[in-house]
Amino acid sequence: MIYNEEYETLPREALEALQLKRLKQVVQRVYHNVGYYKKSFDQAGVKPDDIKTLDDLKRFPFTTKQDLRDNYPFGMFAAPMSSIVRLHASSGTTGSSTVVAYTKHDIDSWAELVARCFAAADLTKGDIIHNAYGYGLFTGGLGIHYGAEKLGASVIPMSGGNTKWQLMILQDFGPTAICCTPSYALNLAEQGRAMGIDMRSLKLRVGIFGAEPWSEQMRRQIEDAFAIKAMNIYGLSEIMGPGVSMECSDAQEGMHVFEDYFLVETINPQTGDVLPLGEQGELVFTTLTKEAFPLIRYRTRDMSRINTIPCRCGRTFHRMDRVMGRSDDMLIIRGVNVYPSQIEAVLINIEGLEPHYQLIVERAGTLDTLEVQVEVTEKLFANAGEVKVLQKLEQQLIRDMKEFLGITAKVKLVEPKTIARSEGKASRVIDKRKI
Repeated sequence: MIYNEEYETLPREALEALQLKRLKQVVQRVYHNVGYYKKSFDQAGVKPDDIKTLDDLKRFPFTTKQDLRDNYPFGMFAAPMSSIVRLHASSGTTGSSTVVAYTKHDIDSWAELVARCFAAADLTKGDIIHNAYGYGLFTGGLGIHYGAEKLGASVIPMSGGNTKWQLMILQDFGPTAICCTPSYALNLAEQGRAMGIDMRSLKLRVGIFGAEPWSEQMRRQIEDAFAIKAMNIYGLSEIMGPGVSMECSDAQEGMHVFEDYFLVETINPQTGDVLPLGEQGELVFTTLTKEAFPLIRYRTRDMSRINTIPCRCGRTFHRMDRVMGRSDDMLIIRGVNVYPSQIEAVLINIEGLEPHYQLIVERAGTLDTLEVQVEVTEKLFANAGEVKVLQKLEQQLIRDMKEFLGITAKVKLVEPKTIARSEGKASRVIDKRKI
């Protein structure tokens, strides 16, 4: 289902004309209202009037998370505080977190975008949406909440944590959709089964998951655990929050970027060079309509690629592949680049292993080493009387990582429920090289 037919199906020529018009406006706005951008543009030798075509954007400097931190708390705002109705912020010690702001128009736009996401998942005003994203300064909870209300659906504002209460509400209130991180969905399923709950008998039919990288294999595990369709949503606080892009239920082959609101580029994370559409790189976003906190060429550190093939759903927006990892949490193990999601994809395909794992990176002399700690299933643990069973599984995982990823890693199989569970974003990597 398409929420806003007028904009979501714009012919590419008309869409690019709209993008150019909005890009010119936002570049003028930040240059004249945000001291950081005036200085940044002047140092780069560019002016707002240099934007003649969309391609001219690549002449302008990037904005990084450090730039936001350096201008903490309100130095990046392009609107007076009297026009700002909402503040959100990332976690961090004073002076190092990033603060984002919204005008009433920004909040309305955000709600529209999330409503589009729900419609893409075939949700309607007849649905009940269980929102287990965190409320408060994190953008996930309220972003999803306002979008659900914009759609006209009923929303249960659960927030994160309180897993047993969440499970009770899932049974008693009968929501038809759930929104949370994919790792927390698996946590819910695991704890629900431990409590004797038939998770597949709940009224849930759709799950909308994001805020952390997750694999296609994890999607299938979630779908099997809940008997639902699992959908991928993407967003980040600095750009808007959830609602920057979303899968459509028609195809589920990448997330449509809402290009009437956001201009997306992919770059080589090492050189900063713009890559041709279709090549994997770091996503860079420019906000086209935001009033309070517009950003020009913001480096997300998220690695993906843009798919320009028209989608059968009828939306004309380009699609982005699922985020495979971040350019700044990519592991380089003896010259081989690897992301946690790639390792996850390998271990999930091995029978007897659970999707709960931890990656330990250490340095032995001048060489980096990787240890993969992964839980075995309850069944395997109960029947693993012979050490040979576990050893065989360890060797299979070592062999598969070598064959599919080109890395040599230690493997440690651990008992069920020994790796810490997440009630939000999963923390997969412990890098002891920095300690």
